[in-house]
Amino acid sequence: MFYTDAGLTQVYTNDEVTLYVNWTANGYRLPTEAEWEKAARGGLSGQRFPWGNTISESQANYNGATVFYSYDLGPTGYNAVGEIGGWPYTSPVGSFAPNDYGLYDMAGNVYEWCGDWYGTPYAGGSDPRGPASGSYRVLRGGNWLTYAEVARCAYRATGTPSGANGIVGFRCVRGL
Repeated sequence: MFYTDAGLTQVYTNDEVTLYVNWTANGYRLPTEAEWEKAARGGLSGQRFPWGNTISESQANYNGATVFYSYDLGPTGYNAVGEIGGWPYTSPVGSFAPNDYGLYDMAGNVYEWCGDWYGTPYAGGSDPRGPASGSYRVLRGGNWLTYAEVARCAYRATGTPSGANGIVGFRCVRGL
């Protein structure tokens, strides 16, 4: 399995840019929750983040809160790299070092959709699948607006598939 941005197409409607996946192009799809977590960890196990157990503004775009989390080295507040042009927002790809699999922004910046429907608890195992249906899809990775806890590799969130906002994105996987 590999992660890629190939297969993305920009559609311009009503002066807004909407990204969608060409699902018929060479087997592209959203990752399962298990695939996403394995990719995010970049080969590490037992660590909070793709690089280790602490986080700082030099490693990810997130909202620092050092008073709440001993593993947050800060500084407190929004990451300066996301403040280019005013209000804090997403950072450009490559603003931070990649993980050991060569993947950028697996912690912070934007939540990423997973193909699995949300089910509790997380199934675990070698490649579990979420429920066959549901109301909410799994989101992983944290985002620029949330604290260090949410940027951890193991943190799970949910979202309604019809929702869209400035803290959610996606990346595709394709079978080899």
